[in-house]
Amino acid sequence: MSDHPSDPLSVFTRTLSARTGRVFADHTALHRFSIDEAPIFWRAFVEFAGLRWSGEAVPALSGDAVETARFFPAMRLNYAENLLYPRGDAAQIGPDAEAVTGWSEAGDVVRWTRGVLRARVERLARGLQHLGVRPGDRICAVARNTPETIAAVLACAAVGAVWSSVAPDMGAGAILDRFRQVQPTLLLTDTRFTYQGRTQSLEGLVATLVAEVPGLRAALTLDDAELPAELGVPVHRVAALGGDEDAPFDYPRLPFDHPLFILFSSGTTGAPKCIVHGAGGTLVEHVKEHRLHGGLTGDDVLYFHTTTGWMMWNWQLSALATGTRIVLLDGSVSHPAEDSLLRLVDAEGVTVFGTSPVYLQYLDRAGIVPRERFAFAALRTVMSTGAVLHRGQFAWLAEHFKDVPLHSISGGTDIVGCFVLGRPDAPVRAGYSQAISLGYDVQVMTPDGPRRSGTGELVCCAPFPSRPIGLFDDADGARFHDAYFAENPGVWTHGDFLELTEDGQARVLGRADGVLNIRGIRIGPAEIYAIVQDFEAIAACLAIGQEDPQTIGGLRLVLLVVMAPGHALDRPLQLRIKKALKTGASMAHVPAVIAAVEGLPTTHSGKLSERAATDALAGRPVRNRDALRNPETLDALAAHPDLQLAAAR
Repeated sequence: MSDHPSDPLSVFTRTLSARTGRVFADHTALHRFSIDEAPIFWRAFVEFAGLRWSGEAVPALSGDAVETARFFPAMRLNYAENLLYPRGDAAQIGPDAEAVTGWSEAGDVVRWTRGVLRARVERLARGLQHLGVRPGDRICAVARNTPETIAAVLACAAVGAVWSSVAPDMGAGAILDRFRQVQPTLLLTDTRFTYQGRTQSLEGLVATLVAEVPGLRAALTLDDAELPAELGVPVHRVAALGGDEDAPFDYPRLPFDHPLFILFSSGTTGAPKCIVHGAGGTLVEHVKEHRLHGGLTGDDVLYFHTTTGWMMWNWQLSALATGTRIVLLDGSVSHPAEDSLLRLVDAEGVTVFGTSPVYLQYLDRAGIVPRERFAFAALRTVMSTGAVLHRGQFAWLAEHFKDVPLHSISGGTDIVGCFVLGRPDAPVRAGYSQAISLGYDVQVMTPDGPRRSGTGELVCCAPFPSRPIGLFDDADGARFHDAYFAENPGVWTHGDFLELTEDGQARVLGRADGVLNIRGIRIGPAEIYAIVQDFEAIAACLAIGQEDPQTIGGLRLVLLVVMAPGHALDRPLQLRIKKALKTGASMAHVPAVIAAVEGLPTTHSGKLSERAATDALAGRPVRNRDALRNPETLDALAAHPDLQLAAAR
């Protein structure tokens, strides 16, 4: 099945073959088995991964309804124990091996071994217990991407508390929308953060949160700094908590579905959903993705560009369970130098580099040729998510960065994992994700029902372990049902518009709520972006539909563009863009209007919001402006002279 018989996927495939008597000639055969024989597949994987657990591994799956099925109902485990004391292939990694490396944009580097990380986590876990934290208690954090935050989240998991975090650059209103719903007992926070060389205090934000989030009993500072005594609740320094560092810590093993994380949806269409993820499902799915799809082992170094407010931070965290060293960046990718992130990747010997199409485009537009500046001797794989990865970016990476596999991965906060991603045993096809996640029955919904090939809305038709436990404060499950199961009863509806090929590869075409119906033809915005991104004059773009009763179908296609420095949107450029869209896609992809704007509405996790822009043009209130990093862009859109319907006549 693979040219690399020692990689984790090949080893697992041979193990499963010996156990079942089945021969898996290729990834497609293994994927088909993992769906048809899900209990056998998942039980075999848990044993192969060497996870620490107690109880029983049977039944592996209870029930067959996606909405209500449970995995390993008789198993108990502790997420933090599995990351700090991995077994299986990672068992030979000693306490002196480096576990977490933290870079600041100022160039400071912190290195923690596995022994140091364990000691810090266990000391803080004992401190949390002394403060009265018990399993199921909720803890919220305003946290930088540092080793100290890694220790904090693992300490919370160690005692069975539920973790939620946001990045420190998020506005107070957006944070309150999230933390008020969760009602945490403790607030963990940094007291300052630095971005692009500018340091900002968080004391005012912390005071606001303490005053307006109900139920807070205390605040803890992650960066060992003091907060004002008059804050209104006891304030502790994390470093001062805990007792004897040498005292053993007893990791409580909790039910497989014990809540681990509460993650938040972007909140651009209403109040953010508080999505509750279980410890077992998160751990099993992440280890499966890391080992079988990413090939991670104890020899790897993983960097994924993220903040503590995005699910990829949680995803990268779990790589500790494979023995992989994780590298963090606290700050900007382009400060103090335009290639600061590239310098980190090279200097730390990163083997798997996680990035986004936006960063790759930044390098291209800035004229940065990474291979001319750094060797990237250890780099073996690049992963990309957060937006649609265009075909041309695959060739750009091979030519200008390094000729290594580029894995386009996609899933979301809703499942704290991936539906489609890479595989280590096959070549990459430009523009596509190589595989559906093993064990996941991903299909596309068509007018004739779900299909395993074709184009439609992404659905999952069988139970999967990282399906969330539910939404917080939704006792009867009604909101959870409405969010994911009401549209297509019996299957999980994810909200992405997807193309599936006959051989199991996938191409995400954008969010389903961003799919446009132009004169009866469904258009995924990604099809437009893939063509427009080849124009050097365009730094960023957004394709949306503007309601227009005088247009056939009632919707006209509008392309919003941010111009690169030194370029202007003149008539010849507009004609070239329209010709390229007509030739490369279809007449339906040609916008009625191309408008130059200063900025595009972007969420705090860095994703463009088609919904917010559409509502602004239609004159509808945007339901949650605080969910945007730059809400002022909506006012500029609403007032843009080229986007006024009367002016267009």
